[in-house]
Amino acid sequence: MPILVCGSLAFDTIMTFEGRFAEQILPSQLHILNVSFLVPALRREYGGCAGNIAYGLRQLGAHAVPLATLGNDGQEYLARMQALGVDTAHVNSAAESYTAQAMIMTDRDNNQITAFHPGAMSMAHENPVPTRKDLTVAIISPDGRDAMLTHAKQLHAAGVPFVFDPGQGLPMFNGEELKQFIELATWITVNDYEGKMLSDRTGLSFQDIAARVRGLIVTLAEHGCEVWEGGQKTVVPGVKATEVVDPTGCGDAFRAALLHGLEQGWSLARCADLGNRMGAAKISTRGGQNYTAPSL
Repeated sequence: MPILVCGSLAFDTIMTFEGRFAEQILPSQLHILNVSFLVPALRREYGGCAGNIAYGLRQLGAHAVPLATLGNDGQEYLARMQALGVDTAHVNSAAESYTAQAMIMTDRDNNQITAFHPGAMSMAHENPVPTRKDLTVAIISPDGRDAMLTHAKQLHAAGVPFVFDPGQGLPMFNGEELKQFIELATWITVNDYEGKMLSDRTGLSFQDIAARVRGLIVTLAEHGCEVWEGGQKTVVPGVKATEVVDPTGCGDAFRAALLHGLEQGWSLARCADLGNRMGAAKISTRGGQNYTAPSL
C-alpha cells in the first residue's frame, strides 16, 4: 500500500575533508572564526529527506509517494524518481525557485558541517496532503517549517497514522509547537542529540513522550537504538558496518525501513532492527542514493 513521504527533495554537494574539524577550529578564537577546509573529494548527489526515504522504500519493494516541491532546476531529479518507480503524482514544481541545495562536508571522524539553501522547499506548504483513501502510513520528515506544521495537521485530520521525524528541522520549533506535533503524531523518531533537544524544549522525558504516542525511537548510531513503548524502553542492538565510507543519508535509510515495517504491521522493535541494518548498509557505501537494501 502507498506510503506518503512528506519532506524535502534536494541536491547534495558532498565533500570530504581528510583532516579533523577539531584540529582546525580554535575554541579560543570562535569570536573571529575564519577557517578554510581543503576538500579533495567532491560529488553531487540526489538527496533531501523525502528523496532518500523514497529511494530506500523502493529498495525494499514498497510503494513510495513523496509529497514535496522541486525548483525550476528539478526536472532531472523528477526523471530519476520516475525511473526508479517512485510515484511522483504529488511532487510539485516552484517555477521561481531553485531546488533545495545542501552542502555537506565530512571529516575523517565522520563529523559533518552542513550549509542548506531551502529554495523551493520553502513553498512545500502549498502542496497539501492528498485526499486519497489508500494511504496506510506517512512520515513528516524535515521540510519547510510551514509545511511540517500544515501536513501534520492534515494527516491527523485525515486519520492517516504518521511518524514525526523532525531531524535537523527540530530547532525551528518551540516547545509548544513540538508538543503539538507529539499530540498529532502516531510515532516519533529522533537521534540521541535530537531526542535531548526535544525533551529539553518540551519539558517531557522520553517516558512522558512515549506515553503520548504509540512509540518513540531514539537512534544511537552504531550502538543501535532505544524503542520506547508505553513508557518502557527496549534496546535494539546496532549492526556493525563492513566499512565506514560515508554516513550521509543513513538516518533516512533507517526511516525507510521503519516505514516499510510499520506498513507491514511489524512490531516496532522488528522495524528498528531492519532500520539498523539499512543504516549500516548505507554507511558502507558511497553516495546519497546508491546502496542495496539488506534482505528482509
